[in-house]
Amino acid sequence: MRFETSPTQTRTARLCGIIALLLLMFGAATQARAQVTEFRQAVAQAAVEDNDLAAFYRARNYEGIWSASGDRRRRNALLEAFAAAGDHGLPVDRYNAQALIAQLQNADTPALQGQAEVALSHLFLQYARDVQTGILVPARVDSNIKREVPYRSRLATIQTFVQSDPVGFLRALPPSSHEYIRLMREKFLMERLLAQSGWGPTVAANKIEAGDTGAQVVALRNRLIAMGFLDRTNTQSYDAVIAAAVQRFQQAHGLAIDGTAGPSTLRELNIAPERRLQSIIVAMERERWINRPRGQRHIWVNLTDFTAKIIDSGIVTFSTRSVVGANQDDRQSPEFSDVMEFMVINPSWYVPRSIITKEYLPQLQQNPNAVRNLLITDSRGRVVSRETADFSQYTAATFPFSMREPPSQGNALGLVKFMFPNRYNIYLHDTPAKSLFGREVRAFSHGCIRLNDPFDFAYALLGAQMSDPQAFFQRQLRTGIEQRVNLNTPLPVHIVYRTAFTQAEGQMQYRRDVYGRDGQIWNALAREGVAVRAIRG
Repeated sequence: MRFETSPTQTRTARLCGIIALLLLMFGAATQARAQVTEFRQAVAQAAVEDNDLAAFYRARNYEGIWSASGDRRRRNALLEAFAAAGDHGLPVDRYNAQALIAQLQNADTPALQGQAEVALSHLFLQYARDVQTGILVPARVDSNIKREVPYRSRLATIQTFVQSDPVGFLRALPPSSHEYIRLMREKFLMERLLAQSGWGPTVAANKIEAGDTGAQVVALRNRLIAMGFLDRTNTQSYDAVIAAAVQRFQQAHGLAIDGTAGPSTLRELNIAPERRLQSIIVAMERERWINRPRGQRHIWVNLTDFTAKIIDSGIVTFSTRSVVGANQDDRQSPEFSDVMEFMVINPSWYVPRSIITKEYLPQLQQNPNAVRNLLITDSRGRVVSRETADFSQYTAATFPFSMREPPSQGNALGLVKFMFPNRYNIYLHDTPAKSLFGREVRAFSHGCIRLNDPFDFAYALLGAQMSDPQAFFQRQLRTGIEQRVNLNTPLPVHIVYRTAFTQAEGQMQYRRDVYGRDGQIWNALAREGVAVRAIRG
């Protein structure tokens, strides 16, 4: 007996099959949507305390940038950048690539994947800021570092990153200046040197000079050879060849160039390569703090080098010795950048309030005729009679007068000052105290920068806007009257502090840490996990 299925039953069976398949598909889709929803919820929750990341993910409907299989190139580029963090003198353990890989691999639920997604974005932004504008906040290390770091927008950084080639974007984050690139190259050389036992034994002598012989001359010779200042030689006496090498060393370390290995030269010569490497790493951090265009033409004042320079298209076109602030808490020259707008020929010196109250008020209380070169003026600019004034009744807080030194050959500012108005009342100027420029360490001022060749400096500045700047300047000078001369094109001024800096050609340059600031910066970097390393190969 055979039973046949009716058309109605066939249609019913097919319909049931279709429904079952739809139910399976719906279930899978529902599960997928649930997983997506759970991932996005986890991303939203993990990013909520970071306003920039919250805004970034909200604009993307909380879609990830690291978690999907298509994000592999982006992940790999970031992990490679993290692995090379030590090349930039950054704290390697801060960007633990292995821990990140493990976190991503172990994220086996949408919630964990969402958390790992945001954690990686956090670390990306941390790395981007560190390598681009520095690990430290300058003023927290030393209050005299007034530098305004050019921080980039975190939100714009990650938005641009996801729209860019990841490898190219990450490579472009560090400073691109020639100085940073040369510092990085020198860092690699020093790290390889450390792996090869450095520069060898130090020189145990107080002074070595022409005609000396013996073991310490040999030690000096060997160290100069190891440092690259002397070609290989077997000489055991302090001859003209060694003297010339000592002069090259002295030039590269800001010392008096006399060819004699005296106490200061030997002290610098015996500094360990580890300390020099620390100075290079600090200089790289400082370069990140100033990671912005410096100006096609700008003024560069390096406090540790005691020089002021005019830089045109990366080339030093003028240089003069300088005297900087004394190494006292209230006299150290600060570090900052500003714009020079004008110069004043035959300037008056308006005595800063701190100098009036700390130095001159006590003198006036002892003798009203003290510091006769200064005029004492009231709030309306009228000269106060020393004969009738009773200075003993005033304290530093209540002294109501100002003090001014009129233009003269003996004026504390000399005959010209160069102004870039700033809240610190710092400027560049001439000085009658010329003998100080012959010193090896020139930290004597109240904070302003004194120039050894102020007239030539003025000619170099004015040469950009007139055909005969010297004649113009001298004509104004002869009047004896205070004259303001504006610069047609204001110039950026950068007052910096570099104990390690490079040259386009020639030896690496090192200077003494006159204020101890670089020592403080290194200690702060070390607390963040930065370390000196030795590299073989």
